[in-house]
Amino acid sequence: MTLPSAHPLTPSPTRRAIDRLPAHLRRYVVDQDHGAYTPRDHAVWRHILHRLTDRLKHTAHASYLCGLAATGIGLEAIPSLDEMNGKLEALGWSAVGVRGFIPPAVFTELQSLGVLAIAADIRSHEHIEYTPAPDIVHESAGHAPILADRRYADYLKRCGEAGFRAIASVEDQAVYEAIRHLSVVKEDPSATEEETQLAEARLRAAAASRRYESESTKASRLYWWTAEYGLVGDLDDPKLYGAGLLSSLGEAVHCLTDTVKRVPLSLACVDAEYDITRMQPQLFVARDFDHLFDVLEAFEATLSWRRGGDHGLAEALRARTVNHLQLADGLELTGRVTGQIVARGPVAPGLSTALARIEGPVLLSRRGAAEGPPWAGEALVAFGRGALPPRGAFSLELPSGLALSGFRVDGHEVIDLRGHLDGRPLDLPSWALLFLSEGLPSVAGGPADPGSWDRWFGDQGAFSEGEAEAQARTRKAESLPAEVAELYLEVRALREGGRRDGPGLRALADQVRRHPAEWLLQAELSELEAMA
Repeated sequence: MTLPSAHPLTPSPTRRAIDRLPAHLRRYVVDQDHGAYTPRDHAVWRHILHRLTDRLKHTAHASYLCGLAATGIGLEAIPSLDEMNGKLEALGWSAVGVRGFIPPAVFTELQSLGVLAIAADIRSHEHIEYTPAPDIVHESAGHAPILADRRYADYLKRCGEAGFRAIASVEDQAVYEAIRHLSVVKEDPSATEEETQLAEARLRAAAASRRYESESTKASRLYWWTAEYGLVGDLDDPKLYGAGLLSSLGEAVHCLTDTVKRVPLSLACVDAEYDITRMQPQLFVARDFDHLFDVLEAFEATLSWRRGGDHGLAEALRARTVNHLQLADGLELTGRVTGQIVARGPVAPGLSTALARIEGPVLLSRRGAAEGPPWAGEALVAFGRGALPPRGAFSLELPSGLALSGFRVDGHEVIDLRGHLDGRPLDLPSWALLFLSEGLPSVAGGPADPGSWDRWFGDQGAFSEGEAEAQARTRKAESLPAEVAELYLEVRALREGGRRDGPGLRALADQVRRHPAEWLLQAELSELEAMA
């Protein structure tokens, strides 16, 4: 990937933003290739931004209009990421280009680091009111401007961290894959009606497969009802700050009509479902941006990341996904929790589990840094005060009633492992890693060291070859005939040069009429004619 640079020895703002990212996040970054946007692409941007700013000048949060300029976003042309990053650096943020839907864990980790994931593509003129796929209008003009408010910017980072730490279920992954596939199919000009219906049915099936509402699902709802569709201020006269409202011509008006029920923001928003295919019938109104932190803190208190103990183990067990346990001494174990054996009474505050089982591969880390390669087999965590010999045979009895015996080879590796709880024999692996911990402070979503996990088990969430081909067909279909591109350029030149004489416009209008499908070009020309 080649990115522009102001000087061979001076990295561009975008290059600096990318270089600061961990390697496992950099692989999702794509070059914006600003020069590849067509004249019609820029006309799409201009059409949307002028209409939006006109509608939002009295209804958006006070930081919106000034925030556009403060984050490098103009009204006349699609912003370059270099221009945006030059401005965002002063706000403690940056932006990188991505393509389409990226995995939720990648999106939220980027956000927690103060990095906006900006979809490099822009919607087609056919989908100017709404697009099923992420695009640069929503990601830049929607999310970036409110970052000018430092309090809100801090909320967005912390909300990203909560989403990143929340535990996701296997069904959440299925829903994500289905949404991503549907967005690609809907934007693919060669997709058949049957393919679209099948993709929609896949999404319905994935949503119906959810056994319960995971922490990740609830985190996504908090994000949706605040960062995407949030209102702030007086309940009867709120202002818009959510990116989904600020970047949608329809929602920007609809959200303030009497057809939308407005309720005070509370933790109840994480239990409120949403439908991305229609305008929202109910929205939550925050008192101010401090109110966002009140709700976020209440939500964080429910997460296994904060609670740990029995709650965290149970959440990881039913999720059936890769998560990580933080033991009392700070050691982190990444893997899939597959078992939880409960003791006769409390073992530690919030913990009555005597033994937890983790399916391999298991990655050991401290403070998010891996300690060697993953262990292929199983790992066991016995809870309670006790000690194992450095090597050799051992027999251990813990206050929980758990008794273990075996032979410690080296480190945490044990063989010939046997055990019972209150005299009841346990079915344990004869060869495993064994850990002792006096408590379980935290159980969080995903691997503790995403970079190391990615190096060993990467490419999760990458586009399939077929989806990549579909996106390529979409972008190819958006290429303009030379004559049409030239007409868009002529209209822009007339506007920017102030040349709006009657004969010139009439001659241009005659050429434009030969392309009746180019309604946007006609609208651009009509605007010039009205100003002549």
